[in-house]
Amino acid sequence: MLVQKYKDMLSGKSVIRQLSEFATARGQEIGYENVFDYSLGNPSVPVPREFTDCMIELLSTQDTNVLHGYSPSLGITSVREKVAASLEKRFGQPYRKEHIFMASGAAGALAHAFRLVSQPGDEILTFAPFFPEYHPYVDLSGAVLKVVPPDTEAFQINFDKMEEMMNEKVMAVLINTPNNPSGVVYSAETLKKLAEVLKRKSEEYGHTIYLISDEPYREIVFSGVDAPCVSKFYPDTIMCYSFSKSLSLPGERIGYVAVSPQCGDAETMIQMCGQISRGIGHNCPPSIIQLAVAEVLDKTADLKVYETNRDILYKELINLGFTCVKPGGTFYIFPKALEEDAKEFSRKALKYDLILVPGDSFGAPGYFRMAYCIDTEKVERSLEALRKFVKEEYGGTV
Repeated sequence: MLVQKYKDMLSGKSVIRQLSEFATARGQEIGYENVFDYSLGNPSVPVPREFTDCMIELLSTQDTNVLHGYSPSLGITSVREKVAASLEKRFGQPYRKEHIFMASGAAGALAHAFRLVSQPGDEILTFAPFFPEYHPYVDLSGAVLKVVPPDTEAFQINFDKMEEMMNEKVMAVLINTPNNPSGVVYSAETLKKLAEVLKRKSEEYGHTIYLISDEPYREIVFSGVDAPCVSKFYPDTIMCYSFSKSLSLPGERIGYVAVSPQCGDAETMIQMCGQISRGIGHNCPPSIIQLAVAEVLDKTADLKVYETNRDILYKELINLGFTCVKPGGTFYIFPKALEEDAKEFSRKALKYDLILVPGDSFGAPGYFRMAYCIDTEKVERSLEALRKFVKEEYGGTV
């Protein structure tokens, strides 16, 4: 008999994916260049040349068994050493290979992190707006995702609501900074206060509450914005990182878990990751990709275009009367819709070939997300469609 919970999920497909599929189909009708597709967060800038050169060199000089064989269950030792050294150099934290587990992207890293610190029935708290896939990530691990309502003034943390929702069943708090979908970067003040709450509640409940920090957008931070290292604020932090956005490698599925060296059980937790892999199939990321990213840890793709696109869209949205928190990073912007029902707002936008994602699934009804990881030329051309949409549907002036 088929498992009903997965069958039920077929009727709740990702809104983002559905809109992306609509954009693709519409593109076949009118040319994709005429569809202003702001749906999917797929990096638009080329992979760094250094990564490509490294792949060519590896393929030309290394033994095929080394490149294409299974890696050790925790990841290739030399790669883990290089990742740890890079983190120590950048953040001043004494990371060692014993604190690093190589994973299949941030999703694979999160799958391990949730199972490290929670059991079926335990709660994991996160903050709206949040990445919608956190629900299946957490819920299918057996834990329960609880969502703290958003602070819509600044999209930092709503601490009053968080305190209300804390209880003895909360085993971890999950954050994402820079944030998808808002583009907001959590401030040092926010992280300091969060650490204080977690420390106090851990003492009150008699067990550690872990901080799981989902950091795929860590390198996409804009000029003048400070992006503090989360692990510096709270010792029991589990960092989940992906190279998908920084190196434009989403299809290679490569990232890592880094448990803070200040965490008392850090080395045991990394060893446990190897055992968790046995049950979920997220094991042994491709050896050649591990070896290649290890040689470009201090490199990124040319990410400047995302800030350029942010500036163009933010200025136009404000001019058109939208309320919007200015993103400090990522390639997302999250304005308030011009009507209460963001789903209806996004449906109307389709008539203008504008693909906008309603904020309901992000835990913020009434808002919508634009993923501006597209060519700047296309962003600029989309402004006329945006102006026409606002004028004809909402009587705005242009």
